[in-house]
Amino acid sequence: MNSFTNDYSEGAHPSILKALAKANLEQNDGYGLDIHSLQATKLIREHVGDDKAEVIYLSGGTQTNQLAISCALRPHMACIAATTGHIAVHETGAIEATGHKVVTVEPIDGKLTPELIEPVLVDHYFEHMVLPKMVYISNPTELGTVYNKKELEDLYSFCQNKGLILYCDGARLGCALDAEKGKLTLQDIYNNTDAFFIGGTKIGALLGEALVIKKAEMKEDIRYLTKQRGALLAKGSLLGIQFETLMSNGLYAELSRKTNAGAQKIVKAMKELGFQFLLSSPTNQIFPILDNALIEKLEKKYAFYVWEKMDNQQSAIRLVTSWATPEQQIDQFIEDLKNLQ
Repeated sequence: MNSFTNDYSEGAHPSILKALAKANLEQNDGYGLDIHSLQATKLIREHVGDDKAEVIYLSGGTQTNQLAISCALRPHMACIAATTGHIAVHETGAIEATGHKVVTVEPIDGKLTPELIEPVLVDHYFEHMVLPKMVYISNPTELGTVYNKKELEDLYSFCQNKGLILYCDGARLGCALDAEKGKLTLQDIYNNTDAFFIGGTKIGALLGEALVIKKAEMKEDIRYLTKQRGALLAKGSLLGIQFETLMSNGLYAELSRKTNAGAQKIVKAMKELGFQFLLSSPTNQIFPILDNALIEKLEKKYAFYVWEKMDNQQSAIRLVTSWATPEQQIDQFIEDLKNLQ
């Protein structure tokens, strides 16, 4: 079975495995104070253009979101997210489990705008309701769409004017940067958010995310809070080595490009064959609309999600490619589409 189910089925890029093996018998300091984590932090700070940026290495995206959001909010405060946002759909109530409500807004193609957020602030106006204090976005969104630089600038300016914290889930951040190549950089993300994370799990690492914090209040006691939540690894070097490798020699950008390229090759071929899409995604998550009969035929050979039923005859499916998806698998999928139509 060839899988287009997700972008974390494979292990890690060979360069990361090589670096982990090379450092295997080193005696490193623990809890993210090892030479590799410190070097990774130095590289990330160079990318974002601030040598005072706080960087915390964590094992996964849900853990990172829970730490960042719960540590930034007081008990009566809430987080605004899209109805499609990962914290609202696929994190088993991790944020609510910390005592913070997630207030959802119906997005436009997965994205939030000032106009969509404003009514939430109007509705939550007194002490008998939670106080919205943070806006959660992901870039790319759960629908593979991307916030461009202007959209991000406008959203951050709105949040600053309203006293809101803007936090960005970057599980696939490299895909957003690649899609907006030359227009959106890590420094742009840093300049236009209060905190975000650089995803490693879905872009070449065995596991791991790098939480990058700009807002001073969110930096305060962050290592204490990380430890209290069981997220401060004794063998922190395992994460540091991976991000040191990803952030060196353009590897993160290279793997992000490969991650997107496979999906976009499928998009091009399917458009030429006359297929329509649920929405336009420039990243590695794509949502073609197919006849249900064709979906059943493809499911005999390929794994993917049926995303949304369009009518009795058609459904949108989700195809996801990774940095490691074989070119042969992509070409075969395109060839099978041609033969099965």
